[in-house]
Amino acid sequence: MTLFRVLYAPTYFLFFVAGAAMLVAWGVSPFWLIGLLMVAVLASLIAERVAPFETKWNHSHGDRKRDLAHALVNEASILILVLLLPIFGGLVPWPSVWPTSLPFWAQILLAILLLDAGISLAHFASHRVPLLWRFHAVHHSVRRIYGFNGLLKHPVHQLIEISVGTLPWLLMGIPQDIAIIGSFAVAIQLQLQHSNVDMRIGPLAYLWAVAPVHRHHHLASATEGDFNFGLFFTIWDVLLGTAQFKSSDHIRAGQVGIVGRSDYPKAYLAQLAEPFRKAVPQAIPSSPDIGGRS
Repeated sequence: MTLFRVLYAPTYFLFFVAGAAMLVAWGVSPFWLIGLLMVAVLASLIAERVAPFETKWNHSHGDRKRDLAHALVNEASILILVLLLPIFGGLVPWPSVWPTSLPFWAQILLAILLLDAGISLAHFASHRVPLLWRFHAVHHSVRRIYGFNGLLKHPVHQLIEISVGTLPWLLMGIPQDIAIIGSFAVAIQLQLQHSNVDMRIGPLAYLWAVAPVHRHHHLASATEGDFNFGLFFTIWDVLLGTAQFKSSDHIRAGQVGIVGRSDYPKAYLAQLAEPFRKAVPQAIPSSPDIGGRS
């Protein structure tokens, strides 16, 4: 079981992202990647039961249908945006400067780095700008951390993050096949970043923002949770001064959410409407009210 915990994260990421790359290289329709993503989600859910970090997070909080709705809408929006990239790219008044001479794998890594920089900065801003926080708060309203709710985001916030993240792709004229693989890698990374698998990644924690690193970000504390905004890599948090590398093994059920908003809506449509209703607290009250902002 120890070997499973050590190998799980890198094996999961490499297997599914490499699988997506192979399908794209073979000229398979991008829609087949939806099936591959479903297999990845199923594998994540099984692994969470084989080696759970927090057993209580494996039990439904009446959130399964809601999380499924968020995932379907948000993944569909990513797919549509990627398919529209060539149209948007046609509006850029200069030829592509994407380094197509690089090896295929190096282009994928470059795409992930560029996307990660934009999304991570947009994420950081979403914890600093009240208007953005209203929409981002939907993601932080979860009361348990498991792979599937990594896909839980308000569509408006999803659009903001993806637009900022893919802007370098657009300006550089990224090939569509590389963009498809990079976008698929985001979905896989979100599964790992919010996974309830008791994974052990050792020194990789100083580089790779998967669950043992990202759990800090979901703590119900403005001081302890205001760290680790990076999607793929920790380098952005190091540069921003928001990196937290201490162990997250102490983080358990009842310690995540939005402080002062134990009444945050749980239903899908109600969550879509909530940002337009009232401001969501960004500060921690003096007495702990489980459901804290991270």
